[in-house]
Amino acid sequence: MRLVIARCQVDYVGRLTAHLPMARRLLLIKADGSVLVHSDGGSYKPLNWMSPPCWLQERDVASLNPPAELPEGVRPLREEPMKAPENNFKALWVVTNKAGEELRIAIEEIEHDSSHELGIDPGLVKDGVEAHLQELLAEHVTKLGEGYTLVRREYMTAIGPVDLLCRDADGATVAVEIKRRGDIDGVEQLTRYLELLNRDPLLAPVRGVFAAQQIKPQAKTLAEDRGIRCLTLDYDELRGTESNVFRLF
Repeated sequence: MRLVIARCQVDYVGRLTAHLPMARRLLLIKADGSVLVHSDGGSYKPLNWMSPPCWLQERDVASLNPPAELPEGVRPLREEPMKAPENNFKALWVVTNKAGEELRIAIEEIEHDSSHELGIDPGLVKDGVEAHLQELLAEHVTKLGEGYTLVRREYMTAIGPVDLLCRDADGATVAVEIKRRGDIDGVEQLTRYLELLNRDPLLAPVRGVFAAQQIKPQAKTLAEDRGIRCLTLDYDELRGTESNVFRLF
């Protein structure tokens, strides 16, 4: 990966046009050929980018007018000669994809330029995904309430599996839907499961519990309106580890 910090302006020319005025930015040139333009804000998203397959040409300002040598079969969308940028730009990077779209990065000054071999990435291993939460809650089913017992994980219905099917202390059936972040879609999903489960005379009446690490206020309001209980899960507690978040009590 090549990391470049430079004062630059960026213009995208293709199906639409976009312009980033002069500023200090981070340019990422990755081994897969992609080029990304980042600022020091705006979360993780680049300001502009070009996805592979694409080709990067670094050209001096003095040699901008000759046509670029593109791979065979690739032609720029705009055939007019490329004009030298105004101001005191030292170089122009032109990134072209197979559709002929161009990302033009006019560089005034480079403050840092380094290349690094990152090697093969093993990929992201997520901790606390829904499958882990389901497994942990199944092991500690009394977190749902005293006297709760587990009937089955992944109880299948005609439209998909319910995460946990349980019995409460009175023997009534409870369907539990587990999410990392609980939103309205999760409540709607559990509502559909409850509708189907309550058609089974061996299970009915079936109540619902919507369990998540975070539950959005709109989702909680909708769930309670439909008689579904909400439960906020503490992942560290389920794993038997102490959270490092400071608490008042």
